[in-house]
Amino acid sequence: MTKAIELVIRISVLILIIGWCFLIMAPFLSLIIWAVVIAVAVYPIFNTLKRKFGDRGKLAAVTVSGSFLLIILVPSILLGDSLYEGIRHLKAIYEGGNFTIPPPGESVTSWPAFTKPVVDLWTLASENLSDALSKFTPQIKIAGQWLLAVITGASLGILQFIGAILIAGVLLVYSKEGGGLLRNIFIRLAGQRGADFAVLSEVTIRNVVKGVLGVAFIQTMLAGIGFVVAGIPLAGLWILLCLISAIVQIGVGPIVIPAVVYMFVTADTLPAILFLIWSILVTLSDNVLKPFLLGKGAPVPMLVVFLGSIGGFIANGFIGLFIGPVILSLGYKLFLLWADKKPEPLSIEP
Repeated sequence: MTKAIELVIRISVLILIIGWCFLIMAPFLSLIIWAVVIAVAVYPIFNTLKRKFGDRGKLAAVTVSGSFLLIILVPSILLGDSLYEGIRHLKAIYEGGNFTIPPPGESVTSWPAFTKPVVDLWTLASENLSDALSKFTPQIKIAGQWLLAVITGASLGILQFIGAILIAGVLLVYSKEGGGLLRNIFIRLAGQRGADFAVLSEVTIRNVVKGVLGVAFIQTMLAGIGFVVAGIPLAGLWILLCLISAIVQIGVGPIVIPAVVYMFVTADTLPAILFLIWSILVTLSDNVLKPFLLGKGAPVPMLVVFLGSIGGFIANGFIGLFIGPVILSLGYKLFLLWADKKPEPLSIEP
């Protein structure tokens, strides 16, 4: 009886310590997970640089971390500046009383009949913007709140990205010890198949980061170049929406199409056609980028990535868009590997 009481006390104390540690680390959990994902994804690059730098791991880690910080910071600064300038310009026009919307051009007459409500609203907005806006005041308010939340979440997400990259740099320095520890943890949890789980986790993380997040980032940058060169108003906002749409596997098409329509209505024919061609190439580029970046890795179903992105965004905000598909894809692959284990035959004694 005494031994049983002591065992209960020990287990209770252990649970208390683990729970307390979890509460302490909970605010940093998503940041640490994202740092681990980044470290695993860029380890091949780090390992190559480490060999070229004469086995100097710290120099290689600083080089990798610094490069990724530039990749994140430069587009973020340009995006923020574009968004700020666009909002400031619209505010100046509105306060000056010169905020007008050009009327529909002659090309609108050839549009299908189901677009008539849009054309009528466009015509009303060009004649009396106040009356047009008054019809959609509740919707505009909701949309404005949503956009503000997205922009705020993106700003916080960028800060988390910076923190995660710095932590990933530290993890890379101790990658040998950390990799051995994780391998041992998998073996303790899954027995002899733990090593297989560890390898599958590593491969899945790299494939999803390259094939999903990498493609989304490249497509967004290409679309952003087109927006900026074409002079699309509030280009920074459309670039942000392209990134979100690409990550959740919808693609940049739904964001690019309105910009193409805007160009054909407001710009000359040649720039509009050039922008259309560029937009088509950007929209279809994932058909080339995904096979190239994924290589021979087995793809993850689009539904898993979509649910991971949406669920991650709901659970962890903007950073969850990136963490969610990686973690859910990893869980999906591990489950398939676990379920693939053939049960041992039952021995029935006569």
